[in-house]
Amino acid sequence: MPPPLITLLLCAALAALAGLAGWQMAQRMAAERLEQSLVLAGPRLEAEVERFRSLPSVMLEDPRIRALVTEGPEATEAANRALQIAAERAGADQLYLMDGAGTTIAASNWDSPGSFLGHNYGFRPYFTQAMEAGTGRFYAVGVTTGEPGYFLSTRVEIEGRDAVMVVKLDLRPLQQDWARTGVTLALADRHGIVILSGDPDWLYRPVRPLEPPQAEAILASRAYADIPVTEAAPLIAAGGDPDRVQGPDGARLVSALTLPVDDWQLLAATPLGPLMRLAWGAALLGALAGLMLSVLLQAHLQKRRVLAMRLHQGAILERRVAERTQELAREIDERRQAEMDLRAAQDALVQSEKMAALGRMSAAIVHEISQPLAAMEASLAAALLSGGIEDAPSRGRVEAARAHIRRMLRTIKHLKSFSRKEAVAPRPVAVDDAIRSALEIVGLRAAGGARMVFEPSGDSPIVMAGQVRLEQVLVNLLSNALDAVADRPGGRIDVTRLQAEGRVEIAVSDNGPGIPAPLLARIGEPFFSTKTGGDGLGLGLSISRTIVEEFGGRFEIGPAPGGGTRATLAFDAIGLRASPGAVSGLAAE
Repeated sequence: MPPPLITLLLCAALAALAGLAGWQMAQRMAAERLEQSLVLAGPRLEAEVERFRSLPSVMLEDPRIRALVTEGPEATEAANRALQIAAERAGADQLYLMDGAGTTIAASNWDSPGSFLGHNYGFRPYFTQAMEAGTGRFYAVGVTTGEPGYFLSTRVEIEGRDAVMVVKLDLRPLQQDWARTGVTLALADRHGIVILSGDPDWLYRPVRPLEPPQAEAILASRAYADIPVTEAAPLIAAGGDPDRVQGPDGARLVSALTLPVDDWQLLAATPLGPLMRLAWGAALLGALAGLMLSVLLQAHLQKRRVLAMRLHQGAILERRVAERTQELAREIDERRQAEMDLRAAQDALVQSEKMAALGRMSAAIVHEISQPLAAMEASLAAALLSGGIEDAPSRGRVEAARAHIRRMLRTIKHLKSFSRKEAVAPRPVAVDDAIRSALEIVGLRAAGGARMVFEPSGDSPIVMAGQVRLEQVLVNLLSNALDAVADRPGGRIDVTRLQAEGRVEIAVSDNGPGIPAPLLARIGEPFFSTKTGGDGLGLGLSISRTIVEEFGGRFEIGPAPGGGTRATLAFDAIGLRASPGAVSGLAAE
């Protein structure tokens, strides 16, 4: 990127990070200051209320007060003076006594124009609470004086007559102390109406919008006299941020603390303007730091560019030297490889001549020893048939010799087949005919009880192959299957032929013990056999695979569904020919 753009992006990023960090830090510090203010103001308010908690009960024990309740109006003057003196000494705003109907019968302000004497306050919650529970408390604006106060009441029964003593506290002096704290402190009652505040604009306003039941309860108790608190705008609008209060001087951060006194809530707020200015100052410092870093970065990059240019020039020279060195090394390697290829070609030619000579010699040896072996086997058979050998041990040895000779003849036969190529080019062969011919060849061996089944459907597919060699493969597969189910009750061999999408698939399946999975990968290797007792030479499947691949087919061996082994041959089909039907039974099964 161009250097000016880098400088701009760096300054913007650092300014944003510094501003955000400053804003978060300023808010956290302001919140901690508000919490400290609440912690200091809350206990003082509770202590101010608790100081007068027991005053009504103490005054009800005064004989002058009790005489007024029992003797009537004659004791009013003495009771008034007693209440006046007690209120002055205790620092209470007012003290007054009501009868069981809620009418004031004695008051500390008996001689003032706004005296409570003769007024009935039975509608006030503090009177009804005292009559019901013995004590009451309520914050309200006086309907007689218009002055707000906190009312504490206590009821007693004197000689069968109810009397309620009430003390009124003026909490407004707390507002003056709150105004000097540097934060806005306010007290909201259980309805959420601000009753004390260091900010006059907050006084008698709901903290949050009032619900209709709350507004009805406030109007019914006349707690605020004629002040329209239900119509005042709430400090926090509906759906607004509960930690933000809007005011004439802008938004303020607010924190709250619930007090045990009548579920009052103490609020503390501080303007967000100074916090925002602090955040902008941090952003400006971040931008300046970004500018300085950008200058240092540009200087560092300039040094690196000069160094990189010098290194690049040196690298170009080194690369040219290395390229020329590699060319020379490649020429040397090519010459060495040519010499190695020439020697390898000479060795391969010599080996090919050796193998050709060995093949001719092997063919001659096979031809020479096959006829003497056949004559020896025939001579031993004739000796057994002539009856000249009568004792069982001798006959057993002769039979063993004949078995070894037959095994040698089978080996010679497989070697001749393995090395011999088809003399005739592939020609069209009917698959079903080749299968039936193979079944007929191995049919006599199956006469012992193994069941072979071939049930084709539809016309026989035609493939390009050799009739004899295809039959050789099928006979080999059928023989292996017969060996697998030999001496097995219910032995069965199924030959299936399927045709789909131009392909013919021939499968030979048996229900024998199957081939272990670790040995499946080696099936088809020359001279590898799973048969025991020396009956297998390990060339049959290898020859079969070679024949099938010469015809362009696919040869696979794997487990059969339900157990056993399944050998599959697949060829390309070139046509169809009518099939005579299924072959089934013991001899041809």
